[in-house]
Amino acid sequence: MQFNLSRIIYSIILFGMISCQSNQKDKPKDSVPVTSYKLDRSLAKKIFAMPVHCIPVEYPNKLGQTIGSAADLKTPKALRPIFYGCYDWHSSVHGYWSVIKLLKAYPDLDSIGEVRTLLNQHLTKENGLVEKAFFEDKNNLGFERTYGWAWLFKVQEELSTWENEDAKQWKSALDPLTDLLVKRYIDYLPKLVYPIRSGQHDNSAFGLSLSLDYARRVGNKEFESSIVEHSKRLFEQDKGCPLAYEPSGSDFLSPCLEEAFLMSKIMDAPAFEKWFADFLPEFTRADYTLEPGKVKDRTDGKLVHLDGLNYSRAACLYGIAKKLPVTENEHLQRIASEHIAYSLPNLSKEDDYMGSHWLGTFALYALDN
Repeated sequence: MQFNLSRIIYSIILFGMISCQSNQKDKPKDSVPVTSYKLDRSLAKKIFAMPVHCIPVEYPNKLGQTIGSAADLKTPKALRPIFYGCYDWHSSVHGYWSVIKLLKAYPDLDSIGEVRTLLNQHLTKENGLVEKAFFEDKNNLGFERTYGWAWLFKVQEELSTWENEDAKQWKSALDPLTDLLVKRYIDYLPKLVYPIRSGQHDNSAFGLSLSLDYARRVGNKEFESSIVEHSKRLFEQDKGCPLAYEPSGSDFLSPCLEEAFLMSKIMDAPAFEKWFADFLPEFTRADYTLEPGKVKDRTDGKLVHLDGLNYSRAACLYGIAKKLPVTENEHLQRIASEHIAYSLPNLSKEDDYMGSHWLGTFALYALDN
């Protein structure tokens, strides 16, 4: 795993600037020292602890399913024996992604093998088939479409590139469900006449972007072709995205930036540079600023979404910057670092569970782009 240290340096400097300007009410009680902004073992350990803590936590739980009969009234663990923790299915899934990604880079985070034992207990073929059976229930064919599906693909993306015997077994356990959801995604895209442009889970561009990463990594040409074809159909003619209307009060995704990040992955550099200038012309100015999303109450499960927005915006901006000439992308990296600097000091598994069960993943996602 490689992380761009220049981005971290930006974050260190900018955090000091932001801290001086912020209202005292916005400051966390125990700010993370600026020296820990580099994604070294210390920060990796902090992020790692958050999903490890919640993966086996069954309650509180938001099931999100449609009940077809009294027979469907089961505990979260009985319904979904792998992904029952971390409050809801998709959070559990991307919690596994964080754990697996960090284990690959920092194996000593699990020096006594507790986490590996937990994963071996959960990620079995038997449990994988129970998970798949849930998605085959006629009342839940669209469950977690496409946000949760995309995070499952990211888990498989990590496992498919890990030469480790346990990892191979874990991937095998998830293969039946993954194959089902890939087919379901390919069937769904031609029916999606209009993209979903929300700032939350069902945002079309975000799901397509994560899924494209997976398709390319595992060499699934059919899936990749479908994503590219329909991404162009849905987004290639867009211009003048109204970024001034963002964010809404509970967004954790930026509709404009998620779309731009996706298009940066499917267009060549000259075509994307022109498309981006038409789509978000304000970003062509080196002096353009974009304020991070402000969080007034991190115990509120919806308001704390804005910390996630800051991470996902940063991920998009770092990714977009890679597709633009160096002379035109420095201010994008500056804005991205400002967003990380605002929210990273609040990252802790000791925070309210409504934020701690998922925000570590989004911080890791930002630092990985």
